[in-house]
Amino acid sequence: MPVRRTKIVATLGPSTDDPAVLQSMIEKGLNVARLNFSHGSADEHRARAMRLRECAERAATPVGLLADLQGPKIRIERFADNAIELAAGANFILDAACARDAGSGERVGITYKELPGDVSAGDVLLLDDGRVILRVQEVAGTEIHTQVLVGGELSNSKGINRRGGGLTAPILTDKDRADIKLAAELEADYLAVSFPRNGADIEQARGLLREAGGHGGICAKIERAEALQAIDDILATSDAIMIARGDLGVEIGDAELPAVQKRLIDATRSANRVVITATQMMESMIENQIPTRAEVFDVANAVLDGTDAVMLSAETATGHHPVRVIESMGRVCAAAERHRKASVSRHRLDSHFERTDEAIAMASMYAANHLGVRAIASLTESGATVLWMSRISSGIPIYALTRHRRTQRKVTLYRGVYPVSFEEVQTDHVTANRRAIEVLTEQHMLEEGDRVIITMGDTMGVDGGTNVMKIIRVGGRAMPGD
Repeated sequence: MPVRRTKIVATLGPSTDDPAVLQSMIEKGLNVARLNFSHGSADEHRARAMRLRECAERAATPVGLLADLQGPKIRIERFADNAIELAAGANFILDAACARDAGSGERVGITYKELPGDVSAGDVLLLDDGRVILRVQEVAGTEIHTQVLVGGELSNSKGINRRGGGLTAPILTDKDRADIKLAAELEADYLAVSFPRNGADIEQARGLLREAGGHGGICAKIERAEALQAIDDILATSDAIMIARGDLGVEIGDAELPAVQKRLIDATRSANRVVITATQMMESMIENQIPTRAEVFDVANAVLDGTDAVMLSAETATGHHPVRVIESMGRVCAAAERHRKASVSRHRLDSHFERTDEAIAMASMYAANHLGVRAIASLTESGATVLWMSRISSGIPIYALTRHRRTQRKVTLYRGVYPVSFEEVQTDHVTANRRAIEVLTEQHMLEEGDRVIITMGDTMGVDGGTNVMKIIRVGGRAMPGD
């Protein structure tokens, strides 16, 4: 039986290029692999996606693929000497007309040439994730004149945020458009869109992905302050969100992040969407073999909040211990899930359901949580039924039995849902029930005497047709009350 419901997303990179390392990561519990299009070439991403699919096939374990767009990251350009030291109180100019490699102790170029039109006197700009802080004094043509509030070393290509958000760079760059085509080519299961401001940004990305032949879901990265104001619109148009706590923390302030994280997780689950919690979750393990206590608490709290997945970035992409960090994160998630809070839910108890398959999903979870059911087996085409089920907090595993590889990989991101290859669709219900139990028993997911709920449609093999729920006993042995 599965021991961990929260899913692990891990970024691929140089540290995972050894097939033996990647194979071990899958065996230790990797659920979804992330390709970070901010780094690496298209050919490197192609090779990593192919390697992932080969290792997953060898392990007989579906692993999802998330392609993460770079987005309109606003950065300074480069310094002639690669870095400078800024002192508090000094004057410094961000100059859209400065040559790319001509930065000095007095000024530096910027990648987004329209930035002078976005800021005004009094604005606070945060560079390098807030390590250097500047206050705008005046804007003169292409020059943004600032005073250093918090100084320190400033090196090439560091990011720029404005406190409170509001920068107007286009949502998709030329690079992003090319990378969307690459994501479609790689058959990515999810496309993560960086810095969206509203639902229209999500729909634009979805349209380009479909135009390129891609079928993946769209994951909105919540990293702008204004995205919080449009969260209902973003959730309505997305399949998932990622709480990207780096840039978001810079824009709204670190102290605001914990409450915002909890609110976003609640809102996402209520909207029947999927949520990933990301950024610096076990960053010390880039170098160290064990996480800090603070990191353990951070991961555990995200699990208790109800996140579907927790994400690793540099910890696996460039870190020294990619397999060990998967093990550590999995152990923390499993321990947090044993807390009662992680398996109790009042989700949608007062809701009216518009769809039969959604009502069956909710009824199945209510019955499972109150009947001592060992597992739920859902014969599904698109994965919609198991998504609705997974919004109910529970300690009961939900098995998504499907013939579609694409659906098997999609549900790897859903909390508490486990994909199972199942080909028996053109048959009667009795035969399908028996075969479903046989498959789960053969894979040691069920045992003799276990009570299990099975859901399916009258016409099997049809998307959205789930309208049957059946409670049965493995082995057919009658029990009191059956």
